[in-house]
Amino acid sequence: MRTRCPRSQGDSAAGLFGNGLAAAFYEIRKGIYMTSDEILELARSTIQKEIDSVATLMDQLDGGFVETAKRLLECKGHVLVTGAGTSNPVAARLAHLFSCCGTPALFIHPGDSQHGLAGAVTEQDVLLAISKGGETTEINHLAKVARERGATVIGLTENPDSTLGDLSDVVLQVQAPPDSDPYGMIATGSSLVNAAVGDALCVVLLRLRGYSIEEFSQTHPGGAVGRKLASDV
Repeated sequence: MRTRCPRSQGDSAAGLFGNGLAAAFYEIRKGIYMTSDEILELARSTIQKEIDSVATLMDQLDGGFVETAKRLLECKGHVLVTGAGTSNPVAARLAHLFSCCGTPALFIHPGDSQHGLAGAVTEQDVLLAISKGGETTEINHLAKVARERGATVIGLTENPDSTLGDLSDVVLQVQAPPDSDPYGMIATGSSLVNAAVGDALCVVLLRLRGYSIEEFSQTHPGGAVGRKLASDV
């Protein structure tokens, strides 16, 4: 791992942040000082906490996971994946991985869905909505439209009794440990838990479809992966 050289005197905090922010920056540094060992200890404990959080999924997967996999497998249209906040990039990643694994999928932005994008939803589709508390307004609006259009709605949430839970045909309940996120609100560990359950769905669907590496190579000609596929397949 590279280590950046210490900044020179000319490359000061004032130069980077402006005088006012520089003062605040140094005030924070005075208030919270950490040695190199303490920084590494905190980083390692964070990683261990996230490992432990993801491991809790082993005992959480149940019939809801099986039913989710079944509905995704039977989808005649596209799997539309949505999420807001930290769940937004988790949803976009999951849509990409579904497509890589032979399940046609697209990410649909919950905000844009209130400005016409919800028109993309058809009765052949499955909407997989990720919302920790199940009360995100944009997500629930999209779920409501999806139901009205005859699509299947799957809610990935901690709270099956939420509005999203009520709007869902299938609830995939996944709960991260309370201490997995800083302040219980900044979605570090909990977002990894959602990503991991999504990965599990991708691999299950990959196996159920019998999606081959030859089929994958057709859709991934680019980059180092594409070059490796071209030489191996």
